[in-house]
Amino acid sequence: MRGKARLLVLLGCDFLLVIMSLLVSLLIRFPSWPELSNALVNYINFAPVCALVMLVFFYFFGLYQRVWAYASIGELVTIVKAVTTGKLVVIALTYFIFTPLPRSVVLMSWAFSIILIGGSRLYWRIYMQKKKFIVAGCPLDKRKTLIVGAGDAGVLVVRELMNHNSEYLPVGFIDDDASKQGMVILGIPVLGKREELPSIIEKCRIKEVIIAMPSVSGQVIKETVEKCHNSRVKLKILPGVYQLISGQVTVNHIRDIQVEDLLGREPVEVDLSEIAGYLTDRVVLVSGAGGSIGSELCRQVVRLKPKLLVVLGHGENSIHNIVFELREMHGSDLPIEIVIADIRDRQKINLIFKKYRPSVVFHAAAHKHVPLMELHPDESVKTNVLGTKNLAEAADRVGTDVFIMLSTDKAVNPSSVMGATKRLAELILQQMNSISDTVYAAVRFGNVLGSNGSVVPIFKRQIAQGGPVTVTHPEMKRYFMTIPEAVQLVIQAGAMAQGGEIFVLDMGEPVKIVDLAKCIIDLSGVDCEIKFTGIRPGEKLFEELLTAEEGSSATRHRRIFVANAGSVDLETLELEVFRLRELGEDVVTGDVFKALTVLLPNIKIYRKDMVG
Repeated sequence: MRGKARLLVLLGCDFLLVIMSLLVSLLIRFPSWPELSNALVNYINFAPVCALVMLVFFYFFGLYQRVWAYASIGELVTIVKAVTTGKLVVIALTYFIFTPLPRSVVLMSWAFSIILIGGSRLYWRIYMQKKKFIVAGCPLDKRKTLIVGAGDAGVLVVRELMNHNSEYLPVGFIDDDASKQGMVILGIPVLGKREELPSIIEKCRIKEVIIAMPSVSGQVIKETVEKCHNSRVKLKILPGVYQLISGQVTVNHIRDIQVEDLLGREPVEVDLSEIAGYLTDRVVLVSGAGGSIGSELCRQVVRLKPKLLVVLGHGENSIHNIVFELREMHGSDLPIEIVIADIRDRQKINLIFKKYRPSVVFHAAAHKHVPLMELHPDESVKTNVLGTKNLAEAADRVGTDVFIMLSTDKAVNPSSVMGATKRLAELILQQMNSISDTVYAAVRFGNVLGSNGSVVPIFKRQIAQGGPVTVTHPEMKRYFMTIPEAVQLVIQAGAMAQGGEIFVLDMGEPVKIVDLAKCIIDLSGVDCEIKFTGIRPGEKLFEELLTAEEGSSATRHRRIFVANAGSVDLETLELEVFRLRELGEDVVTGDVFKALTVLLPNIKIYRKDMVG
């Protein structure tokens, strides 16, 4: 409807509604005909003038410049102000110009005017929403959508979808609350409970399901995903609760469900003042800065405004990518230095530390793939053991304050070369801590979701190729943590380090790899075979974060513990590491096995050719 025609229609409707409000008030005030007939004479003379006066104030308050399809509380308040101001003028007119009507009539007509004018606008909004979002008639460019969760988050999502030209067409809520069944919220009905999802999806021909329950557990999300699996619908989620606090929910916050959502990890609580105390205005060096963990360390350290961030890595492409990202986010003047170097190059590492003299070092560079390191044990020793020794000694020479190494749960009762070399790296730090003023500590944690080479991207690639999804063993379990979560706890542990600790992160409950595979298959919306391939060399069915003998001690952070780890003879450790270092590039499998069995006598024999 064009502007002028729309204005004339609204003026005509409001004129009639104001006259109607006066008539209804008059009929209530004078229920018998004799009294009513006398009052009608005054009403006929007064009502048109009253209506015109009210229309002037309606126009003045902007009632004809608003889009009533999106009316809210703010528009209702404006209607109350316009009607109240207009009625005050009408009261003055009745007492100074026209024969006065009873005060009760004027007061009642004030209330009826608000109800009728406001109701007409509300009706228009409901009508437009029904017209746009009716279940039976879905526009070709819209996707029929169910909203799981009829609470505040769900309502905010529907309101956002209605107020924007989104691709989603909300046709119903799903909620397990019995009191909400059959209710209509923003014109959208609550169609049933989660257990009814398959039948509702089929009946309403649903294409999308948006889970809008930010505070529920990962198990609830997982159950919802499983309910939808056979229906071949696309699943989305509104993550987190931070948007709800300020009401800032937009269509952009709705995203695909990720594996992390199914795990239901609690948000990490960190003491910002404590971690800022040892990172802000300090020179911080991150080794392995191009990797999954190293790059996230760089992201989080930069937010704490270090004096200088030294980004050290061996792969030029990954280092370029993280530096480009950081400068794009924080500006080209970000205090950052790029160093391409191999931590196995002792002389180069010493020069780097002498040049930058870092106050804090996060050592994330390592070989981490168990099967590959079984094939190349010499490479594992050169990087994980000798590389760590090079960095730790360089830090001591320049007086670094804190040196934190990222370790792994595979260092506990190691059955692989990779795990054994990481355990030796832990021992090296404890040895260095005993002879240096630098605070050395290690942080153990399990697998991180989304890291380079982790099972999640492998499973996704296998599903995209049509399967099968390969899992080594039906009972294999692993601890999982998100990358940002792990890094936050690593930084917090660094703030608590006193020297020599092996910190252990609370990884939650271990997850069966086959269950993880099933979750990812469910999220993909396709059927895919799972094939068991057998345990690979060096792998264990279950990874521990502590040995039975070690035990742990609590810290002031509820998700960080200290392993009461055993030690080895420092002289023997120094001797074996020295021997490996002297061999240099000539290290062979037999040398590796000899060092590992001397320093870790309980280690299992995992390759026949390593017997010597």
